[in-house]
Amino acid sequence: MQKFIQLWLGQTASMIGSGMSAFALTIWIWESTSQVTALALLIFFIQLPRILLAPVAGILVDRCNRKFLMAIGDAVSAVLTLAILLLYISQNLQLWHLYVAGAVNGIFDQIQQLAYSAAIATMMPEKHYSRASSLSFLASYGASIIAPTLAGILYSVIGLSGIFTIDLATFTIAIATLVSVKIPQPAIASNPQPTRFHLLQELSFGFRYIVERPSLLALLVSVSLFWFAHDIGAALYSPMILARTGNNARTLGTILSAAGAGGVLGASIVSIWGGPKRRIRGFLLGMAGAGLSKILFAFGQALSIWIPAQFCSSFNFPILGSSNEAIWLAKVAPEVQGRVFATRAVIVQLASAIGLLIAGPLADSVFEPAMQPGGFLAAIFGGIIGTGAGAGMALLYAISSLGLLLVAVGGYACRLLRDA
Repeated sequence: MQKFIQLWLGQTASMIGSGMSAFALTIWIWESTSQVTALALLIFFIQLPRILLAPVAGILVDRCNRKFLMAIGDAVSAVLTLAILLLYISQNLQLWHLYVAGAVNGIFDQIQQLAYSAAIATMMPEKHYSRASSLSFLASYGASIIAPTLAGILYSVIGLSGIFTIDLATFTIAIATLVSVKIPQPAIASNPQPTRFHLLQELSFGFRYIVERPSLLALLVSVSLFWFAHDIGAALYSPMILARTGNNARTLGTILSAAGAGGVLGASIVSIWGGPKRRIRGFLLGMAGAGLSKILFAFGQALSIWIPAQFCSSFNFPILGSSNEAIWLAKVAPEVQGRVFATRAVIVQLASAIGLLIAGPLADSVFEPAMQPGGFLAAIFGGIIGTGAGAGMALLYAISSLGLLLVAVGGYACRLLRDA
């Protein structure tokens, strides 16, 4: 675990910097457009190339040096951050620039994440898989505490340019740490059927591998449905809070920090505990807990509800995520994890992208107008969720959160999934 923790620390620093930049860009886009669709499209354009190129990325991860691929991913992200910074300083930054940069970054970030996930199995024994996965969540949620708090305070002081400069410094730390760590490289993966070396068979290998294992297929379907519902809500999250608080960046930062605190606590517990012996139980219980917490969050209209609900929601994600990841790491051979994990990423990200695409138009054109005073839904739900700016997004967020709970309940009813 020692070398992995060293690698993990460098990546955590980079996540903090990237989180600060993402927060600042969210505020900048919302102030410029006041549209959910504009924010959702940014996430969509990051996801789209990941979906299209994930199978190729999986082949690269199985065939190339994983440490080198991770370094390339960090370097490209740093260059793109610098390009956006220069466009902003010269007052030429436009929304389409962010969409293009997000798409390019999505390609290399996909390769980096697959290489990072596959590297876990070669750096430690199976008994530490849940701990390693929970540490990854600890990094993500730790960054979620620090990044929005700092960005919320600094945005009005040093602006977008200052925050992007900090992000560039964290990329330097990540690359330096990565270079100093030895990551064992497994033997070059060979196709299980040597007569099928052509590209089409290589690209379809991960899909065939999953389909031939019904429990993995059931797990993939469950995860995809969960993230479809989740990312409808994720597209609404920041604009909903900003709309209901009069564009208060510090309030949004406070809520995001509560999310980070819940995630850190959940990840810390899993890191010490090692996760449940029946990993599928941790996965399904985490889903149910997240769904219930998010439903409560949707009905809140003040920090007194938002903060504890968000804390409880985020507490569940390291449990469900590390349990899910440990199942995949244990059930998929290390030499083919790149291609199999790439297939998993394609399916999950496709579900996520569909959620993102429908969230913006539904919020802007249907739910927001319907929850204004006099709207056709305001008379039904206005008494419990409020009316006016952000109320329509809150109602749609509640519906998507109910979907999370239903996926968890459905998972318990599926024997194939319970046996995963």
